[in-house]
Amino acid sequence: MKVGLILIDIQNDYFRGGKYELVHPEQAVMQTNKILGFFREQNWPIYHVRHISINPGAVFFIPDTTGADFYKDCNPVGGEEIIIKHRPDSFLGTSLKDKLEEKGIDTLVVCGMMTHMCIDTTVRSAVNYGYSVELIEDAVATRDLVWRGITVSAEQVQYAYMAALNGTFAKVQNADAWIKEHM
Repeated sequence: MKVGLILIDIQNDYFRGGKYELVHPEQAVMQTNKILGFFREQNWPIYHVRHISINPGAVFFIPDTTGADFYKDCNPVGGEEIIIKHRPDSFLGTSLKDKLEEKGIDTLVVCGMMTHMCIDTTVRSAVNYGYSVELIEDAVATRDLVWRGITVSAEQVQYAYMAALNGTFAKVQNADAWIKEHM
């Protein structure tokens, strides 16, 4: 098993003062940094995925804005790969699959944002490409959603997506459990 860390869309617009704030993204980053630190200590491959909006009328992740920049606590360092994407799937129209193949990676550890969009889409796509996925549930964040006039809380959105992904698409666990398992 060769493992790679995929950090998806940990960008300023999702944080306080950003153009599309999530619920408790700072807490997700705290857990992400545990995993990120572990990968850096092991000198294992790390891939930072950055969404840049190209759709007319987009309201966040606009090119050349600070909102589209990586969040300060999760900036790439050294030779860590940066993958630019324009859609919810981190594989679609990007070099991610090629970069993973170059290193022989077969297992992806996934952290980032938003659970109900880019995390879900990328995890499912990764499985379609034959990767095993380990999703760190407390290192992802989402927001309240509204359907038919009913607000579904971010907490409930999170539970629903973790329940849907666990088993068939990913092994879902928290950061501390994942690190303990890999020490």
